[in-house]
Amino acid sequence: MLAMAGLPKLAVFDLDYTLWPFWVDTHVDPPFHRSSDGIVRDSRGHIVRLYPDVPEIMVRLQGLGVPVAAASRTGEIEGANQLLEVFDLVKYFVYREIYPGSKVTHFKRLQQKTGVSFSQMIFFDDEKRNIVDISTLGVTCIHVQKGMTLQTLTLGLETFAKVQPGS
Repeated sequence: MLAMAGLPKLAVFDLDYTLWPFWVDTHVDPPFHRSSDGIVRDSRGHIVRLYPDVPEIMVRLQGLGVPVAAASRTGEIEGANQLLEVFDLVKYFVYREIYPGSKVTHFKRLQQKTGVSFSQMIFFDDEKRNIVDISTLGVTCIHVQKGMTLQTLTLGLETFAKVQPGS
């Protein structure tokens, strides 16, 4: 399905405190397991959750034909990737840039891999410094205050549409 005019050609999400309420490299202990009741736990048995709206956000973007990517600076690369799998989100992410370093590097690699120009991307992140860095590239950046919500997604898509030429 092709993205409609006014929609981004790529939606990029930070992970920690954007899709889930913790830092994967300090607050939880991989490996992670999903039990038969669907609950995800870390190696110490602590329950690990996404923000409640995240699965619906992914479904909504998929329905709109907007591909999704991850950009995370975590040092716990394996744990972050594993969480995307156990939360059954990996099917939505066409690209994953998960490693320490500058988010600018993540975005330059996403741009190279996708061919999508920065002006056609939207980025959701809880850290203001990442918003500042990435907005200089021309990406529409949305500061996530208390985890991703459907309201934050809607606001972000509306903001993106407003900055597009001819809108």
